[in-house]
Amino acid sequence: MRAAVDVGTNTVRLLLGEERDGRVVPERYYRRITRLGGGFTSEMGLSPQAMERTLFALTEIGEILRSSEVNTVRAVGTAALREAPNGVSFVEKIRSAARIPLEIIDGIEEATLCARGVLSALSPRPDHCLIFDIGGGSTEFILTCGSEPIFQRSYPLGVVHLCEQVPSRDQQTVGIGQILDRFHADLTAAGWERLAAGSTLVGTAGTVTTLAALQLEMTQYDWRRVNNLVLGIEDLKRMANSLAPLSSEERESLPGMEKGRGDLILPGLGIVLGILEHFGWSQVTASDFGLLEGALLSLGNRGGQSN
Repeated sequence: MRAAVDVGTNTVRLLLGEERDGRVVPERYYRRITRLGGGFTSEMGLSPQAMERTLFALTEIGEILRSSEVNTVRAVGTAALREAPNGVSFVEKIRSAARIPLEIIDGIEEATLCARGVLSALSPRPDHCLIFDIGGGSTEFILTCGSEPIFQRSYPLGVVHLCEQVPSRDQQTVGIGQILDRFHADLTAAGWERLAAGSTLVGTAGTVTTLAALQLEMTQYDWRRVNNLVLGIEDLKRMANSLAPLSSEERESLPGMEKGRGDLILPGLGIVLGILEHFGWSQVTASDFGLLEGALLSLGNRGGQSN
């Protein structure tokens, strides 16, 4: 059995599973919202409280790995660890205390793994796909042709950053628009603007899967129902209007809303709506699969640490 671990800016996740014919067969999931990027500053980096929460969750994951029949492990860290001046030292602490072979990956590798995971679950798989992965500290965009990424970029646009450092909804909208302008310019400069405009739009990671769960009013999360669910822009606008007047606690009482995401869902929804409106799309396909599944699939063609 293989294992993949994703240490994100907001969430820590574990997947145990196998690969069959290029697809992930999950055996067990574990996830905890630890908000590693919470309280982040450019001078100090990760806060002591955020590191403590995250290390506790990773210690549990390490125990699960050692008690499971795992042959190989790939553990990856993303934006918060990339950007923090104390990120490398924290990774060393994780390796020692939790005994997890964590590596910090760059934005391009994150985008590549994300695309691989998403494409493994799309049915039917479109000829061309524009994937976006909204994280706590960054958003990745990947344009694919068939099963191959042909354009990929990572941008400093994350829900934890927006929530904690840009509290005004109007300022969030401006910031989102500026990043999308950069992305549009990068697409145009690379010669892919027309292809992207005609591609199927797919969203992954916690914001999109939570929006899917809210639309389905899930009382128990089921990734099978989320994969390939189509979210329409008008439904998302209505969702934004209904969520806006609620407190974080009231949002988290709704069926489908994950605990710990009540204050993050509106910034995330703002990013999704911004993407749809900026490029004129009317809908987005949701994918529960992404970086975590891509990391597990990558173990088929690279070495992973044995458990």
